Amino acid sequence: PISDNISYLCEKHNTNHNLMKSSIHAIMLTIGLIAPTAANADTVTMRMSDINPKTVIMPEIYGQFAEHLGSCIYGGLWVGPDSPIPNTSGYRNDVLQALRDLKVPVMRWPGGCFADEYHWRDGIGPAKDRPTQVNNNWGGTVEDNSFGTHEFFNLCELIGCEPYLSGNVGSGSVEELAQWVEYITAAEGPMARLRKENGREKPWKLKYLGVGNESWGCGGNFTPDYYANVYRRYQTYCRNFSDNRLYKIASGASDYDYDWTDVVMKNAHSHMDGISLHYYTVAGWNGSKGSATDFTPEDYYWTMGKCLEIEPVIEKHAAIMDKYDAKKRIGLLVDEWGTWWDVEPGTNPGHLYQQNTMRDAMVAALSLNVFQRHADRVKMANIAQVANVLQSMVLTRGDKMVLTPTYYVFKMYTPHQGATPIPLDVATSSMRVRDNRHIDMLQATASQKDGRIAVSLTNLSLDTPMEVKIPTDGKARDIQGSILSAASIDDYNDFGQPEKVTLRPFDGAKSGKNAIKMTLPAKSIVTITFAL
Repeated sequence: PISDNISYLCEKHNTNHNLMKSSIHAIMLTIGLIAPTAANADTVTMRMSDINPKTVIMPEIYGQFAEHLGSCIYGGLWVGPDSPIPNTSGYRNDVLQALRDLKVPVMRWPGGCFADEYHWRDGIGPAKDRPTQVNNNWGGTVEDNSFGTHEFFNLCELIGCEPYLSGNVGSGSVEELAQWVEYITAAEGPMARLRKENGREKPWKLKYLGVGNESWGCGGNFTPDYYANVYRRYQTYCRNFSDNRLYKIASGASDYDYDWTDVVMKNAHSHMDGISLHYYTVAGWNGSKGSATDFTPEDYYWTMGKCLEIEPVIEKHAAIMDKYDAKKRIGLLVDEWGTWWDVEPGTNPGHLYQQNTMRDAMVAALSLNVFQRHADRVKMANIAQVANVLQSMVLTRGDKMVLTPTYYVFKMYTPHQGATPIPLDVATSSMRVRDNRHIDMLQATASQKDGRIAVSLTNLSLDTPMEVKIPTDGKARDIQGSILSAASIDDYNDFGQPEKVTLRPFDGAKSGKNAIKMTLPAKSIVTITFAL
């Protein structure tokens, strides 16, 4: 009788049918009127025969982004060698270790919008002699340039990642960018001599070079035709020195701007190795974006729908790229992505400091799943940002640091780095959410590497556990697992409760003769690895 009246109640009270149905189901489940049954289990089928061994989930998909914005750099990564906060040559020890544990593959710097107002010569030489500037994009903060080229490249060496530079095209010259590349990578010559005078004898390696950032907006407000010609010019003078080889990246589109991709690819594809794409899970760019911690179930499900919309966006941009690059030589780099909420009350609006809940963790898992499904074209992704800004890995306050729920998702997904993706079929229920989007309640990704298979599963339901079955060719051996979940979807870690949402062992996956079965708790993310 309850089920028969759901549609009537929804129509009368203008309530989402699936949301009410889910809530009623949870109540019935709790009081024992119904129970999840294996007969209705969600099924994940891995199509091992369809594996393409030449396709690799690039480790760079798990990349990070550090901009001179708020306390991302200063206080987040860098405190200076004279700080009482424990540090190694000025870098926070706690953050260094956290990033090493994530096996961070690549770090993008110095922006973001800051990149096109950054002049690299201001950030070299003795720190006391470096000029200051006003960070006009982000809160009018005075930038003292104590963190510059040497500090960034040394950081990358300390955590073992590739550096990715965003070059200044908006307010910089061709000569300036060309000389920066030479300063970093040349073994001899005038720029190499200057680098050596500043304390670095050997050149660094630089693979990833972005020619501008958001050139359609804060990076110069270019038209795509004009930018394509500017890109061709700038990249010409960014040369390969010694044995260094640049991977040159054009400034690409914002989410749904397919014309930008079309025009830039048409006019400059033969001169690029990659093109970027930015996509934020955001309610809109005008007015309130919503609280990071105070939201309704309807807001949560809408967020999942908005997040998953990155997949058709990638598919449409990739289809345009295919017109000019059928062999998929050029990578699509989602070098800014993540959630964007209102700043935390009492903080500088220009510093973009936001909390990070279990909802954000779900966004991270779903986004990484999408990137892995499109590993033939997506070659890098850089979440925004690594510390204290937007959907960050860590939050710091003085000498304290907390790991966010999003951090733990990245840690759970490390087995997928460099692995071969396994195509999946997922049979699950779906829900229609606000703005007429549909979401599948079970999300999954899988890969194999070094004789082991990794499967990551996400139950989007706020209140209903899922019985999941994974058919296997034989009995799975040595199953290991971890789970990230929370009592409430708006739970987060703060300096008073640093482990409210944390990674825990998961031993609920049981192997039978030809299948793995498990129960996924509501609002949970699980990764299991096993051998066959």
